[in-house]
Amino acid sequence: MVDYHAANQSYQYGPSSGSNGAGGGGSMGDYMAQEDDWDRDLLLDPAWEKQQRKTFTAWCNSHLRKAGTQIENIDEDFRDGLKLMLLLEVISGERLPKPERGKMRVHKINNVNKALDFIASKGVKLVSIGAEEIVDGNAKMTLGMIWTIILRFAIQDISVEETSAKEGLLLWCQRKTAPYKNVNVQNFHISWKDGLAFNALIHRHRPELIEYDKLRKDDPVTNLNNAFEVAEKYLDIPKMLDAEDIVGTLRPDEKAIMTYVSCFYHAFSGAQKAETAANRICKVLAVNQENEHLMEDYERLASDLLEWIRRTIPWLEDRVPQKTIQEMQQKLEDFRDYRRVHKPPKVQEKCQLEINFNTLQTKLRLSNRPAFMPSEGKMVSDINNGWQHLEQAEKGYEEWLLNEIRRLERLDHLAEKFRQKASIHEAWTDGKEAMLKHRDYETATLSDIKALIRKHEAFESDLAAHQDRVEQIAAIAQELNELDYYDSHNVNTRCQKICDQWDALGSLTHSRREALEKTEKQLETIDQLHLEYAKRAAPFNNWMESAMEDLQDMFIVHTIEEIEGLISAHDQFKSTLPDADREREAILAIHKEAQRIAESNHIKLSGSNPYTTVTPQIINSKWEKVQQLVPKRDHALLEEQSKQQSNEHLRRQFASQANIVGPWIQTKMEEIGRISIEMNGTLEDQLSHLKQYERSIVDYKPSLDLLEQQHQLIQEALIFDNKHTNYTMEHIRVGWEQLLTTIARTINEVENQILTRDAKGISQEQMQEFRASFNHFDKKQTGSMDSDDFRALLISTGYSLGDAEFNRIMSVVDPNHSGLVTFQAFIDFMSRETTDTDTADQVIASFKVLAGDKNFITAEELRRELPPDQAEYCIARMAPYQGPDAVPGALDYKSFSTALYGESDL
Repeated sequence: MVDYHAANQSYQYGPSSGSNGAGGGGSMGDYMAQEDDWDRDLLLDPAWEKQQRKTFTAWCNSHLRKAGTQIENIDEDFRDGLKLMLLLEVISGERLPKPERGKMRVHKINNVNKALDFIASKGVKLVSIGAEEIVDGNAKMTLGMIWTIILRFAIQDISVEETSAKEGLLLWCQRKTAPYKNVNVQNFHISWKDGLAFNALIHRHRPELIEYDKLRKDDPVTNLNNAFEVAEKYLDIPKMLDAEDIVGTLRPDEKAIMTYVSCFYHAFSGAQKAETAANRICKVLAVNQENEHLMEDYERLASDLLEWIRRTIPWLEDRVPQKTIQEMQQKLEDFRDYRRVHKPPKVQEKCQLEINFNTLQTKLRLSNRPAFMPSEGKMVSDINNGWQHLEQAEKGYEEWLLNEIRRLERLDHLAEKFRQKASIHEAWTDGKEAMLKHRDYETATLSDIKALIRKHEAFESDLAAHQDRVEQIAAIAQELNELDYYDSHNVNTRCQKICDQWDALGSLTHSRREALEKTEKQLETIDQLHLEYAKRAAPFNNWMESAMEDLQDMFIVHTIEEIEGLISAHDQFKSTLPDADREREAILAIHKEAQRIAESNHIKLSGSNPYTTVTPQIINSKWEKVQQLVPKRDHALLEEQSKQQSNEHLRRQFASQANIVGPWIQTKMEEIGRISIEMNGTLEDQLSHLKQYERSIVDYKPSLDLLEQQHQLIQEALIFDNKHTNYTMEHIRVGWEQLLTTIARTINEVENQILTRDAKGISQEQMQEFRASFNHFDKKQTGSMDSDDFRALLISTGYSLGDAEFNRIMSVVDPNHSGLVTFQAFIDFMSRETTDTDTADQVIASFKVLAGDKNFITAEELRRELPPDQAEYCIARMAPYQGPDAVPGALDYKSFSTALYGESDL
C-alpha cells in the first residue's frame, strides 16, 4: 500500500480547494471544496479502502452494463483507458475522441489522458492525478479519480434549498427520513450503520416494498440486507456494500455511503418536482397559518381590552355620593389603586395591540395578502375611542371625588358648628320661659316691682344680644339643607324647636313688660347703683360669652394665608383684653361701692342685686374662663399654622419635582420626533439607538414614581390646589403614557422597515437612499407628506407620471384617502415595484404538480406530499371539487389558492 504521508507531501488528487457554490452550477472546486481531504482520511483504513473498492466497482458496473460490459478489478481494468472512456461516454451521453487500440504503454497513457481531459472539460480541476499513475495501477489514484467522476456526474447536481452538493444530499436524506422513528441522519457514516435509514428512504417513496414497522434497531445486518436486496430487485440499484462490512466497521466509509445514497436519490429523483411544489405550498401555508394566528391573537386581545374598558367605564361614571368623608376617601383610595395597579398593564396591552396590528399588516403586505380587517367594533380606532371615553370618565370621576370630599368636609364643619351654637343657646334659654311666666309682680312691693322692671329690662337687653346667635343657627341649618347634609332632618327639627322657643320667649317677654308697666307709675326708682351695675354687667357678660364662643369656635383653612388671617384676628382680639379687664374692674367697683354705702349707712341689703343675675362671682368666673381659653386658642392656631406650613412644603416639594419631570417628558417627545425624521445610519443602528433611548426613558420611571408618592401625600393631606406649578399629576401621567407609546411605535416602524427590507431584498444602501429622498421632500418634517410633495419625490426617483398613473399610485400608498403618505407606505410601494412575490398562479401550479396535472387533489395526496399539520390545514379549508371530472373526495385547490391571496378568481 502506498505510504500516505509520503504521497501527501509530493502530490494531491481530487478536486482543488475553493469556495462552496450554490445549486449545481460552477466548477468542481466550487461545489466540492470540502472533499479535498479525501486522501488524508479514507485510505488509511484498509476497511474503508475495501468498502470503496466494492462500492465504486458496483457503481461503475451499474453504468457499464448499459454498454454490455463490466469490470472486475477497479485498479486493473481501467489501466488501458478503454473502459474508462466508455464509462464516461455512458454517464455523460457524449462521445469522446476515438481511443487508441495499441497495447503499448504510450497508447494506454494517451487513452487515459483523453478521459482526464474530458473530465477537466466539465469544470473539474484535477490536481496531481496523472495518466501514468492510472496506467501503473496506482489503487489510491484510481479510487480518487473514480470518486471525482462520481462527484461530478452523480452528486454535483444535487441541491436542496441552495445548499452545496454534499449538504444538499444530506438535507434531502434528513427530510425524507424525518417522520421515521429511530432514524436521525446527521452524516454519511455512523447514521447508516443500523440500516434503518436505507429502509426509511425506500419506504418513503415505495411503501409497498418495505414493512418498516417490523424492523428492529438492534438487528442492523438484517436491516441492511433487506434494504440492499429490495433496492437491487425493485429499484435497479446494484448491491454496492456488504452488511457485514458496514456493521463490522467502527465508522463506515463516508464516500462509499454517499455513492450508494446518491443512487437512491437518482432512483427517486422523479419525485423531486413534486417535492419542490410541496415546498412552495408549505411556505405559502406557513405564512397564512402564522398570519391567522396573529389575527386570532389580535381579536382575543382586542376583545379582552374592550371588555375591560366596558366594565371599567360604568364604575368611573358612578356618581352616587357617600354620607361620610371616610367612605368617600375609601372611594378615592380605590381610584388611586386603579391608576397605580390596574390601568398601567392595560396601557401596555393597548400599545402592544397597536404594534401587533401594524406588524400583521406589514406581513400581509409583504406576503401579497389582503389587509387584515378586524371584526366589527374591534378596529384600532374603536379601541382608541373606547380609551378616550375611559380617560374622560377618569378625569370626571377624580374631580367629582375631590369636590365631594370638600363638600363633606364643609358639611361636617358646619354641623359641628351648628351643634355647638345650639347647645350654648339651649343652655341659655333653659328656665327662661318659667321665669317670664312667673306672676311675682302681683304680690311684690313697690321696691320689688321696680326691681322686677329693671331686671326685665336687663333680660330684654340680654335677649336682644342673643338674637344674632339664633339667626346664625338658622343660617347654618339652611346651608346644611342646601348642601344636602345626610342628617338634615335632625338639624331641622332642632333648629325649628329653637326658633319656636325663641318666638315664645319674645311673646312672653312682651307680655311680662306690659304687666310690669301697668304698675310702673306706682314704683320708685330702685338703687341707681344696682341698676348701673346690672346694665354694665349684662353686656359685659354677653361679651365674655361671645368671646368664649369665638375662642372655642371651630375653624377650617386650606392655605397658609387663611391661617395667618385667623392668627392676626386673634392677636387683635388679645389686644382688647386690657380694656375689657378695666371694664370688669369698673363693674366690680360699682358693686363694691354699693356695699360700702350700705355698710357705712348701716343699710341691710336684702340679698343679691335685684336687677340682674350676673353676680361678681359669675363675671370673675367667666373672665377666668376667657383667660384660660386664650392660650388654648393660641395653641390651636399655631398647630394649624404648622399644618399649613407642612402642606406648603408638600406643595413646593411636588412642584419642584413636577417642574423637572414635565419639561423632561416634553423634551423627550420632541427628541423622538426628531429621531423618527432623521433616522441616520443603518436600520439596525437606528433600532439599537431607539432601544437604548427607550431604556433611558424606562430608567427615568423612578422619578415618576417619586412624583406619584409626593402626589399621594398631597391628596392624603387634602391639598386641592398648588400655585407653584402648572403641572398636575394627571397631565404628567398622560404625557408619560404618550411618551412610552410614541417610542414603542417608532421602534415598531423601524422593525417593520427591517422586515420589509429583508423580505423584499432591499439593500441597506437602497433603504438609506429611500430615507434620504423621503426626508428631502418631507418639507414639514412630520414623517408624512401631502400628495404634491409625494409627486415631486416620485419624479426625483425617475417616475414619469401622468395623472392616471399618479392616481393609481396614490390609491396604493394612501388607501384610506387621508391625503398623506407615510415613509412605511413609500418603501412598501418601492419594494413592490422592484421585487417579486409568490402569486396565486404560482401556488395553483404547485398544487397541480402534486395532483399529477389533475384539476383537483385528494386528501390522500395532500397527506402524502405535505407535512401533517399543513396537509390537515388544506383539507379543512378546501371546498369539494365540482368539475365534470370530479371523483369522490376530490378537493378544489384552485379556489383555495386564490382565497389565500384575497382574490375572487384568477
